[in-house]
Amino acid sequence: MKTRWSDKINKDCPLPEYPRPQLVRGNWMNLNGRWQYAISSSGLCPAVFDGEIVVPFSPESELSGVIRQLRAGQYLWYRRSVELGDNFKGKRILLHFGAVDREARVWVNKTEVARHCGGYLPFECDISGAVESSRFTLTVRVADDTDGSYHTRGKQSSRRGGIWYTPQSGIWQTVWLEAVPEKYIKKLDILPDFDAACVHISAETDGESAVAHFNGKCYPLPAAIPVPDFEAWTPEHPKLYEFHVSCGEDEIQSYFAMRKFSAERDGKGIMRLFLNNEPYFHNGLLDQGYWSDGLYTAPDDEALIYDIVLAKQMGFNTLRKHIKVEPLRWYYHCDRLGMLVWQDMPSGGGKYLPAVISTPVALPVKLSDSRYPLFARQEKAGREEFKNELCEMILNLKNCPCIAMWVPFNEGWGQFDAGDIYGLIRSLDTSRTIDHASGWYDQGISDVRSDHVYFKKYRFRPDKLGRAVLLSEFGGYNYLIKDHCFNERDFGYKKFHSSAELAAALKELYRGQILPAVEQGLSAAIYTQLSDVEDEVNGLVSYDREQCKIAPEELKDICSIAFS
Repeated sequence: MKTRWSDKINKDCPLPEYPRPQLVRGNWMNLNGRWQYAISSSGLCPAVFDGEIVVPFSPESELSGVIRQLRAGQYLWYRRSVELGDNFKGKRILLHFGAVDREARVWVNKTEVARHCGGYLPFECDISGAVESSRFTLTVRVADDTDGSYHTRGKQSSRRGGIWYTPQSGIWQTVWLEAVPEKYIKKLDILPDFDAACVHISAETDGESAVAHFNGKCYPLPAAIPVPDFEAWTPEHPKLYEFHVSCGEDEIQSYFAMRKFSAERDGKGIMRLFLNNEPYFHNGLLDQGYWSDGLYTAPDDEALIYDIVLAKQMGFNTLRKHIKVEPLRWYYHCDRLGMLVWQDMPSGGGKYLPAVISTPVALPVKLSDSRYPLFARQEKAGREEFKNELCEMILNLKNCPCIAMWVPFNEGWGQFDAGDIYGLIRSLDTSRTIDHASGWYDQGISDVRSDHVYFKKYRFRPDKLGRAVLLSEFGGYNYLIKDHCFNERDFGYKKFHSSAELAAALKELYRGQILPAVEQGLSAAIYTQLSDVEDEVNGLVSYDREQCKIAPEELKDICSIAFS
């Protein structure tokens, strides 16, 4: 099912923008576009390929031009020729993949240059030693068992339906090359200190010291750089500060924002979420990040922007990125447009037990998440893999100003040892709040208590442990718009037949349940959801992004919430 952006795509170079907005170099080459592809049952490179695929769209998606599903036991092959320009001569050559789902091996000509496991995270390799001339062949082999093992898979399911979606595989984020000098900047660490009016910046380099340039001054790194009389970042005023870092011949552009997230008591002694030392209500939407034409991959940069701007027009200031990690450009747009983000970790584990993940919808159930078999976490290797990928995700995203909350587990899907996981996240990032168990199976820890309510009226109750209280999922009202839906299935939590009916129900929900709870102590409310996704027609906009079910200005009047 196409979106308004589908036919505008340049198949020779879709998503042409530089993919890493907080570490920008000028000397690079985008490798998105037309590649050869094959799907085989052999791990040996096929002599003949099946046809053409448009990267970075997965073969299961319409935008790839393939529309074939990679199954367990099969291999997906990619191949393309690369010709380097003069700007790459005498430089080290870095090959980057934004994300490949799930196991990838990479060759330059016949030399293997990289192996990577994990479908949601970037990886890179230095291919300088394998590149013998300006022209070479790049080959990628992918395997993906979706839900056939304990690996992270998010909402992908080999038996899609309801809240589980069509699986996708292979390259689904931008592929690119960079030319760097022998000594170069590998990573930046950016941490604003709101109360001290400074920003802490450090750089990982390949052997040479780095210098930050800000406000006309130079600061050898690491450094606490003063930001006097700064403008605080908020969704209403998303002020970003630009700076650049040099290391010998290498130079990168970056940015930061001055903001502070915390959980503290307000003037009435109620524990709340705070932004910049003031109570701030997180009024948000669940955002699955699926596209009717590209599945995990938005058709272009304008599409990413559209969702964020639409949510703001509807009166929301928060998006909960649900069980998926987006390309870095999505977070950049949230940074510059002003949108708080709750970042979920994609779920994994074995086959979930319906009694464990579904019963708490209707009945209160308390379980210790150290009982691994109940939570489909028997395999120690799977638990270790999850922790490693969680750390990678946080380190990859922690510089993004918009991210306000980390959410490692949702509704018991592969949850385990949440107390230890909370400690692990806190050891990596002290600057944000953590929802350790969204929905149920609260282990009595962390900054917040996180509730999901769908089939009954929401009534606020203070947390016995004195934590801030979040309604991290609710609503999910479904309204199917014919000719703008994936199929005729009408999945959601309360069915309506017109825009007027839906608007009246939302008005009753927000005015009758959410607003009174805010006065009593509720700190956040995340409505399900921004857009329809396949069977789920409980979005505020259709899956193809063509039909807003209620006019944005009307929704803003109904749903806007802020502390008085």
